[in-house]
Amino acid sequence: MNQATKPRLTLADLQQFTGDTKRYRHSLNRRVIYTPGVQHLAEHGEAYWLLDAIASYFGGWKMERAMVQDDRLQTLQFWRLKVRDDCSAVLTMRADSGVNPAIVQDVPFTDFSLDTVEIWAGFDGMYWVLYLPSEH
Repeated sequence: MNQATKPRLTLADLQQFTGDTKRYRHSLNRRVIYTPGVQHLAEHGEAYWLLDAIASYFGGWKMERAMVQDDRLQTLQFWRLKVRDDCSAVLTMRADSGVNPAIVQDVPFTDFSLDTVEIWAGFDGMYWVLYLPSEH
């Protein structure tokens, strides 16, 4: 199927995911697992790069510093990708709505089909689990 006829990912596609016990393990950061909804987002939105970007922070100094500054980030995080009109984007991570992001990453270019998407991350005591808000 070529790019012109390929169906685009929609928010309605993601809202069909409401929770599941199945998990996928991230290939680069083995401490990160994710749900079928996030797998669908990555596969159908061609956004494995987004999972890589998020997973790359776990275990890194920026994440460690953020967790020291706001201990809420040790158990729950709210990641958001916002695509701009010029096809650049910004990826942010917060401890809660209304607070400044603890992590901000500029994305110079993306052809991601949604204007914005949220992925939540929760620590289960062993793994960081990435999931969609509808899967909470």
